[in-house]
Amino acid sequence: MANSYFRFKQFLIKQDQCAMKVCTDSCVLGAYAHVASARRILDIGAGTGLLSLMVAQRAEEAQIEAVEIDPAAAAQAQENIAQSPWADRVKLFPVSLQEFAATQPTPYDVIISNPPFFQASLKSTDTIKNQAKHTETLAFSEIISFAHQFLAPEGKLHILLPPHEAKVFEAEAQAHGFHSQHILWLEATPGGKLLRAIHTYAQQATPLTQKTLPVREKDNSYTLSFRNLLQDYYLIF
Repeated sequence: MANSYFRFKQFLIKQDQCAMKVCTDSCVLGAYAHVASARRILDIGAGTGLLSLMVAQRAEEAQIEAVEIDPAAAAQAQENIAQSPWADRVKLFPVSLQEFAATQPTPYDVIISNPPFFQASLKSTDTIKNQAKHTETLAFSEIISFAHQFLAPEGKLHILLPPHEAKVFEAEAQAHGFHSQHILWLEATPGGKLLRAIHTYAQQATPLTQKTLPVREKDNSYTLSFRNLLQDYYLIF
């Protein structure tokens, strides 16, 4: 059973009310996405508020907004945000992305998301877990459509997905005029199983760059590249 909380160097994530707990791949996304120069950032599917707080720590001038449809998760994210050092810069909206789009928000420099990704798999009997993991309440096309409308012309869309689902998302993104500029492949070990892909999309076509990030060495210790990426967040580093 996952712990009821996860303590980082500068903030605490309570997670007992959330279907999706703090996980390694989400932490990589929060630490890796380029946000340094962003003034407005949106976190789609905020869950515990993890990504919002990770980017708030790095993007010191940014105003961050987060959308979370599940009431229990939204309430816990709000608590995590309120108890963080950046409560004045992070605002949570407990609504669906569709409802949020209807408010016509100001365009964002960065949109970041670890969205539901199961599209046709067997479901759990837990409705909340299904909502968090399956695309019924947040389809890939809806994220892309929102980004097409509300991402600034030079803005970036960072998406974390398993490799197969990342290809599905990429095909839809390209059909809507988005270009994959960079891919970070998250590996279990050097040359080992590909766990996740973090794609960076933009409306401008540039040569695609790619790199891999192995999480652990063969002896199960964390790799130096992983340690360097997460050293500002993980207490163990």
